[in-house]
Amino acid sequence: MDQQQAPRFFIHGPSPFTRLIVFSTLSLALMASDSKFSYLTPVREALTVMLQPLQVVANSPFVLFNNIGNYFTSQQALRNEVEVLKKQAIFHGVQLQALESLKNENDHLRTLMEATKVSSQPARLAEIMYTGRDPFSHKVIVNMGEANHVLAGQAVVDAAGVVGQVTRVFPYTSEVTLLTDKELSILIQVERNALRAISFGHGRDNTVNLPYLPANVDIKKGDKLVTSGIDGIYPSGLGVAIVTSVKTNVSSPFAQIVAAPIAGIQNHRQVLILSSDTTNLVAKDIQQVLSADAKKQLDKKEKTSRRSDAKP
Repeated sequence: MDQQQAPRFFIHGPSPFTRLIVFSTLSLALMASDSKFSYLTPVREALTVMLQPLQVVANSPFVLFNNIGNYFTSQQALRNEVEVLKKQAIFHGVQLQALESLKNENDHLRTLMEATKVSSQPARLAEIMYTGRDPFSHKVIVNMGEANHVLAGQAVVDAAGVVGQVTRVFPYTSEVTLLTDKELSILIQVERNALRAISFGHGRDNTVNLPYLPANVDIKKGDKLVTSGIDGIYPSGLGVAIVTSVKTNVSSPFAQIVAAPIAGIQNHRQVLILSSDTTNLVAKDIQQVLSADAKKQLDKKEKTSRRSDAKP
């Protein structure tokens, strides 16, 4: 029995051209209706939501690669930025320290200028260049000398009080002996009761002593010592020191009195060199005495050398 053959339409179907026409027409109709009625928008949104996990999985290798590259790039950039910021912090720290130092120096200079205005004596502003070579002496070198009409014996002060005295003068510099040096003495008086005495530098630290005063002397801790003005070198009333210790000993008839200087001996670089008619006269006398002593020492050396040459 022959097998029954299926109709030709279901075996071959429509031709490709027919399919193209049908699907093209359907696509145009769907696009036209969608553009006019927008009924496919919910369908597209639903498909987008459904395909989102697949898109994430598909893009994950590229995202991971970009994140790794950005991580290492960010780390290197952060390291470079940290290094730059560290250098800037150090540089700004140095600048800030210099600025603070300049500010303090400026404030001190203003104070000195105000002290110059208040003082009736002419004064010259000098700057401390360096300390003396002898570590056991309290001396400094300032940048003013004979060329600036500085004389030995002139008082050196700052805005707070007495710093010391000019002891040696060179053409362009001068040596200032501080009041804490053991070779410098100052005629002082107690501001509270006008008791006069002589202060000597301790020499070993930044203090002054008042020796040879009886054990029952009327001096108390906290008393302010000022210049008496009777020596012709220091004007009266300049601050010298504050008494820090008053001790007595039964085995000694004298009191042990220690005071701390008021002036910023170890703090500032600028000082004032006072000059007046009386100070200049005393300074000239001191200069003459120093010159005479130097001449005597020179003559003595010449005589000694002549005697040594005269010996057979």
